[in-house]
Order: sequence, then C-alpha cells, then structure tokens
Amino acid sequence: MTLPPIYINTPADLLPAESVATFPVNTFLENLAIAPSGDIYITNHEIGEVVKLAPDNSLTVYAKLSGKVSGIAWVAPNRLLINGWNNSGVPFVAIVSNGEVEFLLTLPDAIFLNGITPLTAHRYLMADSYRGAIWAFDVATKTVELWLEHPLLARSDQTSAFPAANGLKRFGQTLYVSNTQQMLLLQIPLDEALNPQEPKILIQGTNIDDFAFDHQGNLYGATHVYNSVIRIDCNGNTTIVAQADQGVTGCTAVAFSGTDLYVINNGGMFLPPATGIEPAQVVRLAAGVSGASLLFED
Repeated sequence: MTLPPIYINTPADLLPAESVATFPVNTFLENLAIAPSGDIYITNHEIGEVVKLAPDNSLTVYAKLSGKVSGIAWVAPNRLLINGWNNSGVPFVAIVSNGEVEFLLTLPDAIFLNGITPLTAHRYLMADSYRGAIWAFDVATKTVELWLEHPLLARSDQTSAFPAANGLKRFGQTLYVSNTQQMLLLQIPLDEALNPQEPKILIQGTNIDDFAFDHQGNLYGATHVYNSVIRIDCNGNTTIVAQADQGVTGCTAVAFSGTDLYVINNGGMFLPPATGIEPAQVVRLAAGVSGASLLFED
C-alpha cells in the first residue's frame, strides 16, 4: 500500500521522548485513559485486555473479557467505560472497576465502536467508525441513543478497512472528530443544550487516529500509518513532534498526564514498515504544556 505523502513538507520540532513500556510484536494497543495517580489504563484491542501501566513502569493485566476492546474513558474514580465487540461479534459498552468487567448493554445497530469522550458528567460520546455515526451513552440511565449520523463521519469507500469517525474530543462548545479514512479533522458546533449542529471540515489531508488537546487549544494527534505524532496549533499549522525513530510506529492514541504526552502504538501492525512490525510501546513525550480537561463545565 502506498500512502499519499501528506506530511512530506511538514516541519518537525521533535519533543524529548522516552519509551516507558514495551509489549511483544503484534500487540495492538488501541486507546488509553490516565488516572490522577499516574496509572495508565490501556486497551489491548485484539485480545480483549485492559492493561495497567503504573508510574514505576510495571505492567499488569487489569481486566480481561471475551471479545475485543477499543475505547476507554473515566466515568468516576475507579470506574472506566469501555467499548468493543463481545465474543459474538456484537458491539457493547461495559464498566471496568477493580479489575471486574460489568457488561451494560449491547448495540446491535452499531458496527465499530471506537473513541469515547465525555460530553457531560454522565453522557459519553462514542465514535462508530464504520457506520459513520456518533452514539451518546448515559451512564446514569444506562441508555444509548444515536447522537449524530453524517456523511462526513463515514467512509467515502465502504470497502476500505480504514476507520472513518475515530477520535473525538470536546473543547469548549465544539466537538472535534477525526475521520481517518477521509483524512479529515472535523468540527461539530454544540448548541446550548449540547445538541450537534452541522459538521464542518477544519483541516483536510491529515491522517489522525486519536488525539488530545493541551490547555491552550493545540491539538496533538497520532497519525497511525504515518508513524508520527503531530501538533496542530490554534492557527491550523501542523508540526511533527515525534516520529518512528522515537518509537511511535503505528501510533493509535495520545493522552496527557501533567505536562507529558503519552503515546501508544501497535508497532505498525496495520501497515508494517519495511523493516517489519516492531514491538508495541508506550512512549512519553515531554510536551512541556498541560493537557486540557476532557470535561467542560456548562
């Protein structure tokens, strides 16, 4: 597969990087959520595990389920919301607490649940990468509704294996969504009741999987098959801040802890580099700026 050279003229300003954990080759780390204690909880997609990486860099399997696990987000201290497919291939949402998995419900009308982010303290948005939609899950009532379905959230080629709507984060009164297959970064304005308005394209020709904001509004995105982490500043300018030599080959997601940005990857499983698939890693980038809150007061 030949990729379009969308970042060939993008300037680089690499951040100091340190690998803090390594996994065997063919480990697909998909998403992460970081606790105030510094513990990092990571979804190991293909084998249905949630892995805990402690601040002393020790790794343990925190929870395991039959199926695959994708998105992960905090809903309360010691309670993580996850999604994926159960062992029958049906999309689900579940709570993980104290290492135990509590399945809440299945979504037979969903196809590929992916990134999760809070809209409010109890409503969580989930990207559906193959349906081209966003679902809203209420952790208080344990109910789900189709929040938005739109061509800009979908694949332009239904045969493509690349996900469409993928990462999503709220920043102020706007939801930002990456459509990886269409190489778009989208903005979805929110009205006063936090209902979605018409999506619009913010940036074209960028390949973002999951992403995070710093408190200044700069976006840091994992480019997955482009083996780099980019920063898009508030004026829309893109800079490469990490690349394959720093251990981010096949990077899938990023998250802030303090002024550090943590990056997880799959070593290039989706599109192996010429030298072969690498061990998956967790890489810490010294961003030097704190991350934005995932939850905004309304």
